[in-house]
Amino acid sequence: MSTAPLGSAAPQNQPARPSIIQLAIKEKGALYAAYIPIFKDGGIFIPTTKSHRLGDDVMVLITLPEDLQRYPIAGKVAWITPARSSGNRTQGIGVRFPGDEKSQELKLKIEQILGAHLGSDRPNQTI
Repeated sequence: MSTAPLGSAAPQNQPARPSIIQLAIKEKGALYAAYIPIFKDGGIFIPTTKSHRLGDDVMVLITLPEDLQRYPIAGKVAWITPARSSGNRTQGIGVRFPGDEKSQELKLKIEQILGAHLGSDRPNQTI
């Protein structure tokens, strides 16, 4: 059995490994800007210049403000903001959380941290 070197494409008979991204969010304002509440199960915007396609699998290790725990999320790319997009938006991807129990707990934790800010019309990274 052969394996693809890190960073190269996987052979056609093996699925591509998901990208692993670490995201440390240190402030509530940054969490507000990154959280994507329009996804049914929640999601998070990740600034990146790396190329992704809609539907790509990604593993995200998220650290929230004032919380040392890292929350692993095996999500899918559901939003792409390309380089030089209108409105000077940051280039990156939106990762949709899966509907599993751990993701639901993270979604609730994020929404508790954000509280009343969720209904705000303050701009964020996606809409």
